[in-house]
Amino acid sequence: MSAAQKVVVARDPEVELRESGLTINHAKKTFTSAEGKEVHAIDDVSLAIHKGEFFILLGPSGCGKTTLLRSIAGLESLDAGEIYLGDQRIDPLPPYERPVNTVFQSYALFPHMTVAQNVAFGLEMEKKPKDEIAKTVQEMLDLVHLGEFGGRKPHQMSGGQQQRVALARSLAKRPKVLLLDESLSALDFKLRRQMQVELKRIQRETGITFIFVTHDQEEALSMGDRIAVFSKGRPEQVGTPEQIYNEPANRFVADFIGDINFLDAVKSGDGVITVEGVPFHVKQDISNLSDGAEICAAVRPERIELAAPDDTALQGTVETVVFMGADVRCHVRLADGTLLLVRISPPFDTSVLYQGATVSVHVEAAHMRVVER
Repeated sequence: MSAAQKVVVARDPEVELRESGLTINHAKKTFTSAEGKEVHAIDDVSLAIHKGEFFILLGPSGCGKTTLLRSIAGLESLDAGEIYLGDQRIDPLPPYERPVNTVFQSYALFPHMTVAQNVAFGLEMEKKPKDEIAKTVQEMLDLVHLGEFGGRKPHQMSGGQQQRVALARSLAKRPKVLLLDESLSALDFKLRRQMQVELKRIQRETGITFIFVTHDQEEALSMGDRIAVFSKGRPEQVGTPEQIYNEPANRFVADFIGDINFLDAVKSGDGVITVEGVPFHVKQDISNLSDGAEICAAVRPERIELAAPDDTALQGTVETVVFMGADVRCHVRLADGTLLLVRISPPFDTSVLYQGATVSVHVEAAHMRVVER
């Protein structure tokens, strides 16, 4: 393969190709809707996913993340673009020749087979020796903490246990990449959280590259080494959970990930913006914006501090105070009508935390983020 073929054109400048990682170059896939309109499910996507990484494809329904996952698996063919695993181009290969396996939302377990038989199925199709199959099956069941359950049928297992059986079956063939499509969405909240921890543990222990599709932002932040936030067929931002949460690249990412407040603002100087006539410093580089430019400032609820009224500060009126156990959530109405969500951790200043109180609003420079209006 030529040097030109190895070059990765990624939207995130920090993403670099690493040896044996999964590389997607200028992938495109278009469908025709029922109304006859073209839908760009994958719109010129380029990504580099590192070997041994837990990589998340995150976004709302219909944003293209599952279509991209299916293209990696070979269940959808690309209209254009290339997919490499290390130096090997895999997009022309049929699914069964790709060193990739998939865990689907439905688990797709064979109900008439035992747990052990389900895990062994792929190995038997490859006609592996029986002793090797038995050894691998036990290793995989031990890995997912189901070592004593090999003789049970799927209907005798809980939802979380069935999920782990499906995971063990997918790992048994030792794929280089494991694809997981909304694999936890069928579980209840508590079990889903437990399985998030389990998946992360299994990924670390095996060292296999996991690519996980979800629309659940909390799931993405808790499990991913890096996250690609998708919208309308392409990634809006690729980065670590901390980067995605604290340094959103644009308004879509800021709004999609967690709770956030948006404030109309104006650039008033070098590293300074003005909200309702009150200056706020920002650490973000905004030198590309001209003074007087109308902008939008984004700030997370937990980054806002409330204090007693101060004529030099931004002021508002407390409309609601809700005790949530670990924190208190307030709504503060500003003079221009903007309603701020504020999350306050203990200890609480009860002198300003009551309905009808006039308060001043403070945000440190590092926590104010400028995005497009």
